[in-house]
Amino acid sequence: MIESGSSDSAASPPRRSRLIVLAGPTAVGKGTVAADVRRRHPEVWISVSATTRAPRPGEENGVHYWFVSNEEFDAMIERGDLLEWAVVHQAARYGTPRGPVDLALASGHPAMLEIDLQGARQVRETMPEALFVFLKPPSWDELVRRLVGRGTESEAERERRLETARAELAAESEFDVTIVNHEVHAAAEQLVALMVGPVSTRSD
Repeated sequence: MIESGSSDSAASPPRRSRLIVLAGPTAVGKGTVAADVRRRHPEVWISVSATTRAPRPGEENGVHYWFVSNEEFDAMIERGDLLEWAVVHQAARYGTPRGPVDLALASGHPAMLEIDLQGARQVRETMPEALFVFLKPPSWDELVRRLVGRGTESEAERERRLETARAELAAESEFDVTIVNHEVHAAAEQLVALMVGPVSTRSD
């Protein structure tokens, strides 16, 4: 389901944009949706974020994230190499390398940033022409189920992420468009349509 955000009138369909900024609460499936777009739509360039957290099982450096040390991350900030960065879940730092984004847009490719809420707010300050898309779960219970079922965090970490998620869900009105992640493939196709295809105001 695609919904127009608060910045559009109820009668206006979401506009298409070459740059999509995708954000949403923890465990909503941003990474899974982005991976589906990457698999099925090679014409869409997707940024790979840098992070100071350790890789989870199955994650590859340069594919899922650039895994860097705190010292390396500090150097990236100092050089101005990051389009945005933030401390997420009161723990690791995440950031978007600026250079690859500039190159992708200069080449004319549709591009997507899959980042957290704090990062999206920073990008809006520097790239307001982008289309900001909020990915939300079908329900709070489903979000909790996905987080618990993922099994990659301790109980304390899960509680911290759920506390963050409550605040993140309240930020939906800041975005141009909302996509409800009922099913990964459908959400991915709705996302790509905002960049390269026809768009409708709602799609159930």
